[in-house]
Amino acid sequence: MNMSKNNSLRIVFMGTPDFAVGTLKKILEAGFEVVGVITAPDRPAGRGRKVQESAVKQFAVQQQLKILQPTNLKDGEFLKELKSLNANLQIVVAFRMLPKVVWQMPALGTFNLHASLLPQYRGAAPINWAIINGETETGVTTFFIDEKIDTGTIILQQKVPITPEDNAGTLHDRLMETGASLVVVTCQRIANGTVDLKKQDESVALKSAPKIHKETCEIDWSRSINDIHNLVRGLSPYPGAWSTLVNGDKEEQIKIFATQPENGTHNYNVGKLLVDKKSIKVAVKEGYIQLLELQLPGKRRMKVTEVLNGLKLEEDAHLR
Repeated sequence: MNMSKNNSLRIVFMGTPDFAVGTLKKILEAGFEVVGVITAPDRPAGRGRKVQESAVKQFAVQQQLKILQPTNLKDGEFLKELKSLNANLQIVVAFRMLPKVVWQMPALGTFNLHASLLPQYRGAAPINWAIINGETETGVTTFFIDEKIDTGTIILQQKVPITPEDNAGTLHDRLMETGASLVVVTCQRIANGTVDLKKQDESVALKSAPKIHKETCEIDWSRSINDIHNLVRGLSPYPGAWSTLVNGDKEEQIKIFATQPENGTHNYNVGKLLVDKKSIKVAVKEGYIQLLELQLPGKRRMKVTEVLNGLKLEEDAHLR
């Protein structure tokens, strides 16, 4: 890979969600030239199936950048157009897996921003899994893309603490900020030819970050008090942890977005609901999980004090 001095970067940026917008914004603010933006095709979304543009596309339109939205990254027409942009560097932030013909195209390579300290938490959901697993530290990594997912040589890394108050939303925002700055420094190093590459250390036990599915989000009330609390934090505000509320002969799924663990001893069955005028607690093995924010079917997300106004619970109501 040619790491010679090159102050005239011509960048193609690839990304789709909100997480990628902060980075694109910082690249432009730093004065780098972005010759094209690749993002997901517009898709119908929501109840009205209204066509929705990606967060990156909306921002790129405002900035009057050239936008490509291929459905197939190996399509001949797309590859021709991508080549015609004459980029010498490609940057990927929360996009999708690239075929070799795409990532090999620019002379200076293609690098990715990943929201973890690689090699830990390779995969689609590093922010969620770091919190679900109770980590107190994570970070961001820039690395050159190679044949496998998230395995390429590391350019730069920056650590970010995870506080007990963090959930996936607050951590996402901090990592977006830190990651955007790291991408800018990475671009400067590549432009100056001062990149110091480092192989990923695979001699350590690796934790993965697979895609989150609905079954991942179901709360198992027999788990430890911290495991339950961390699952809720790690899935809030999206996609949200859920449980089945059994209330008399009625069963319905509820989502839980914020909890408070309370250690203690009791004789209740796991999942038993204890309700007073101000709080709802769930009995667990090591004490109670206090529910702070939840969402009942067909309703908006609410603080538990609001929920209590309209919720009638039977004596044997429980979560399972």
